Amino acid sequence: MDENMCGIVGVTGNKDAVSILIGGLKRLEYRGYDSAGIYVNDQNGHDYLVKRPGRISELEAAITPDVHGSAGIGHTRWATHGVPNEANAHPQYSKDDRFYVVHNGVIENYQQLKDQYLENYPFKSQTDTEVLVALVDKFVVEYKMDTKSALLKMLRLISPDSSYAMVLMDRKQPDTLFVAKNKSPLLIGVCDGYNMVGSDALSMLKQTNRFMELEDHELVIVKPDNISIEDFDGNIKHRDTFTVDMDADAVGKGGYPFYMLKEINEQPAVMRKLVQHYFNGDQPQVDEKLLADLKNADHIYIVGAGTSYHAGLVGARLFEKMAKIPTTAHISSEFAYEHPLLSKKPFFIFLTQSGETADSREVLVHVNEQHWPSLTITNVDKSTLSREATYTMLLDAGPEIAVASTKGYTAQIAVEAILAKALGEYLNYDEAKNFDLKNQLGSIANGMQSIIDSKDDFQALASHYLSQPRNAFYIGRGIDWSVSLEAALKLKEISYVQAEGFASGELKHGTIALIEKGTPVIAIITQDRTAGLTRSNLEETQARGSNALTIVARHLAKEDDTVVIPDCDPLLTPLLSVIPAQLLAYYTSLGKGLDVDKPRNLAKSVTVQ
Repeated sequence: MDENMCGIVGVTGNKDAVSILIGGLKRLEYRGYDSAGIYVNDQNGHDYLVKRPGRISELEAAITPDVHGSAGIGHTRWATHGVPNEANAHPQYSKDDRFYVVHNGVIENYQQLKDQYLENYPFKSQTDTEVLVALVDKFVVEYKMDTKSALLKMLRLISPDSSYAMVLMDRKQPDTLFVAKNKSPLLIGVCDGYNMVGSDALSMLKQTNRFMELEDHELVIVKPDNISIEDFDGNIKHRDTFTVDMDADAVGKGGYPFYMLKEINEQPAVMRKLVQHYFNGDQPQVDEKLLADLKNADHIYIVGAGTSYHAGLVGARLFEKMAKIPTTAHISSEFAYEHPLLSKKPFFIFLTQSGETADSREVLVHVNEQHWPSLTITNVDKSTLSREATYTMLLDAGPEIAVASTKGYTAQIAVEAILAKALGEYLNYDEAKNFDLKNQLGSIANGMQSIIDSKDDFQALASHYLSQPRNAFYIGRGIDWSVSLEAALKLKEISYVQAEGFASGELKHGTIALIEKGTPVIAIITQDRTAGLTRSNLEETQARGSNALTIVARHLAKEDDTVVIPDCDPLLTPLLSVIPAQLLAYYTSLGKGLDVDKPRNLAKSVTVQ
């Protein structure tokens, strides 16, 4: 199997193809950065293939001035199978150097195809991608098929369980991009006098804000002046364009050393933007059809992965407290294959920053088959989960480039709170009516800013508590435990400290055996009912030699607490308590000399299952 947490960009009809491809790949590097490559053709008999292991900068340095073209494809790879070397980098190409392909995804039956059709083929790589281009080559050369027919034959042979997004070029048709997808994101960019294809709008925003969505099992032929779409049976499809209103310059670091620090700093502005977007006066503005469908539900299922799942844990409490509807959060990769016993009238909420998470989409496909109502809460409008769900609510967080999500998490919780309040009011519950969410979010924005303004203090704390140990624990109870899971994830994914989040009452049921002298234990304490209990649990670890650090709401603070955060409604404390954890993770990674934005073995948009 090969990879899907990768980035594709293609262009035809622009003599600056090389710089457009490199610019697009840089904007896609959050999707993968183990290797990268481009293929370009100048339409006059000259073409060039350049591939390198490592970052886009390695590829860029290898491109000599003579490399030029007006059509081409590029790829940045996150390896799953096949080590990240030049041979396994994309584009992959046929043995006669005629066909070139870039591909994201997993071809489930690639070994069977290899055995059946390509027994004596001289493979150069370990990727399933090379099987695809070899099949097209074989069908053209041996079966005397034209390129389009050969590609369609190959696509029909791919098992339906496979995920792929691919762009093929034929050096005998050098102005044409052959494009197809299944379960994996890909968009067409409609430009002025030329056209593009990319894994997401971000990769093409410098050139255009007009896009055309692709559906699964379509073949799209992209030329400089024409885009044709048909299904595998040859039926022509007509597709309108849509616009994406996103500032391409917002993707830059804006003077920050890393995107993660920039995105941490943007969280107060995101809270204010959500207030502007979703409130008219003091009342949240939410689609009444969505509220009616939620009212009819007897159980809400929140589905997410990683950080989104952690935001869902907080959201479940919000819905139960304000709308009094039973709500549970589920890990999408588990739910997809181990469905719990569902209620009679379920409603599904999908939390996803990218809107392309494969595990969550697998659940949504099942939900749609059963005709159950659904909502996607995402940062990317027109993304797959946004298009395929019944309803969408946007996070309005702006581009999030760092692999470790920060503003995506807080935006998800804020949008869940907005929806929970709107639903509670719709159901006429006093808890929701009396919940002054608009002003709370404004105060929280100020509170976030005050924590961020003291970020230098966190650099010292990270150095003292987390620079040396290999292990660390976050503990808390209730909603604080939900945050401890996210806090531990932030630390482990960018600093490689083995960090775990635990319900503090569970420590004595086994985990406290791991505590030894110097082990960092970070307690989150924001809830009146459980504050004393968590402090008692922390003292139990200190008796075994732990190095204790506390993150405490102001009204519960004691003189020797490490980090004191502003007070807010108990249901919204995660919006503030997570900020110190984000900063501790950032400065721990920074202090270790690591690449904060691009941690090893991870990619931003997880589109394989």
